[in-house]
Order: sequence, then C-alpha cells, then structure tokens
Amino acid sequence: MNNHMKMAVLGSGSWGTALSLVLADNHIEVNLWGHNPAIIDEINEQHSNTTYLPNVELPSLIKGYSDLEEALKEVNTILLTVPTKAIRDIVKKVSKLLINPVTIIHASKGIEPGTYKRISEMIKEEMPSHLLTEVVVLSGPSHAEEVSLRQPTTVTAAASQLKVAEYVQKLFMNANFRVYTNTDVIGVELGGALKNIIALGAGLSDGLGYGDNAKAALMTRGLAEITRLGSELGANPITFSGLTGIGDLIVTCTSTHSRNWRAGNLLGQGKSLEDVLDNIGMIVEGVRTTEAVFHLAKKLEVEMPITAAIYDVLFNGKEAKVAVDELMARTGKRETIN
Repeated sequence: MNNHMKMAVLGSGSWGTALSLVLADNHIEVNLWGHNPAIIDEINEQHSNTTYLPNVELPSLIKGYSDLEEALKEVNTILLTVPTKAIRDIVKKVSKLLINPVTIIHASKGIEPGTYKRISEMIKEEMPSHLLTEVVVLSGPSHAEEVSLRQPTTVTAAASQLKVAEYVQKLFMNANFRVYTNTDVIGVELGGALKNIIALGAGLSDGLGYGDNAKAALMTRGLAEITRLGSELGANPITFSGLTGIGDLIVTCTSTHSRNWRAGNLLGQGKSLEDVLDNIGMIVEGVRTTEAVFHLAKKLEVEMPITAAIYDVLFNGKEAKVAVDELMARTGKRETIN
C-alpha cells in the first residue's frame, strides 16, 4: 500500500486495537477512535492499550482520537469494531460528519434482537446511500490477543462485489494475517454471529465438567442448526464449512480467550448471568444473539434445539445441567445437516 493511505478504526477495544496493528504493519496510517479518553491518551503517549491488550507495543502509525470528527478527516475507508448494540448509534454519528462517500468494513459479530437484522443491514439502514460506497464484513477465527502478538491468523473478507472484497483483502493481508475473499455476505455474517451461541453451550458443557465428547457433539450439531437457519435466510450452506463457519466455531468453543466460552463455563459452574457478565467485564455478544436467534428460529419454524436450550438457561432460569442433559436425551434422529 502507499504511505499516504489513512483509515479510521472506530472502537478501541481489543479487536479494534489488534486490527489497527495489522493495518499499521501494512504501512497504513490509523486513526483509532474510542470513547474512553484515558485509553486514547495511553495509546498516544505510551503506544499501548493495557486494558485490552497487555504487553503489546503499538506501532507509531496508530494515533488515538476521542473526537469522532477529527478521526474521520481525510478517510475514505472506515473499520467498525464496536459492539453490535452500538452500531446504529455510531453509524448515525458518522453519517452526520461525512462529506464524501466511504467504504465501511465491519468486524463485529451479532444479530439485533427485535429486528433480526445482520450488522451490514443495520449499517445500510443508518447510513444515507449517497455516503456509502460498500459494506464489507471481516470475519473468521481470530482472537485479538493472538493477532496482536502477530501469531498466524486467517480471516475472510466478504462483500457483494468481489472487487470490493479484494480491496479489503489487500489492506489487511500480510505474512501473519491471511485474508480470503467471499461474496456470501449473509453466510459470513451469520456464521460469525451464530457460533457465539454454540460457544456459550460449549462453555456450559465444560463448566458442568462434561468432557471433549460432549463438546464435540455440541459443536457438530450446533453447526447443523447454524446451517439450517443460514440456508433459510439465503446463505450458501458451503460457507458454514469455511473459516467464518466451522473455523470460527472451533476457535470460539475451544479457547479460554473466548468471552462466550468463558461466560458459558461460569454459568455451567452455577453462577448467575448477572455475575458472569460482571466478572467478564467486556461485551458477551452471544447473550444478545441467543435472544434474537431463538425468536427468529421460532418465527421461521427452523428447528434449533441447542439455541433453545441455551435461551432457557440465559432467560428462563433453567439449570444448565438439566438443559444439557435434555439435549442429550432428545429422540433418535437420522444425521443430516438439513
């Protein structure tokens, strides 16, 4: 990339900071915006963000901003890494400050309760079309902690037009960070969001002291129900066998880095949802996504037994052990993904 390329990254948590580091490694100037002035000061003065990524030195091409208008100056590409519940609000604010159209890349994973909207749909609703060139999804099995240590990571950039996905591929691709392209935006977004539900289930199972056999079964049958819902919503089922489907499912269900797994694990040990969320202290996207997807599956009449069981644990006070045992005791079925 040329040395004059400048991008805005909105969201100075672990993922926004880690992706800023990837861009800076590719000689792209990054305006990293966040709403916490102490974190922004630390990024500028210490070149670190110890709240979210301890022991990581940030390249000097990353500059922190608390002022959104300043962060957006001379920028034609914006990366959103804010939690799903903040997406609409941020995009509204951005659209009021823009003069020229931008490409928006988002790297958040979730589905909105009530509307059942994917993130790209939320962005398009809040951003006037004359200001939006294209929306691209960046998703895959990628813990921020590992990306920030430049450990090998592979993700997918998805856009409805291949050339736009390829533009994003070029921005991020380097020796440590490999990017594939895809045009199945629906499948890529759904895979990233829905695997967080199954990760809560995998954590529950581990928290109950069940073994690898149970977790492998939950992941596999979880993938089956993700694929069922995805196909119903217009995704290509093959996408769910890729990085943004099974790849992300594996990393989120089997790693202690995963907030969703950790939340499930604590719930499985008998802690209340409120205590669990306090304990983790960062957004656990799977909780809101479970709420949205449970109701969406009912509406579409798609069978999602694991999602329904996790919904009961989160929102109806069902005991984790009872929920997991009931899943195991379901009537015998023929194994098919559909």
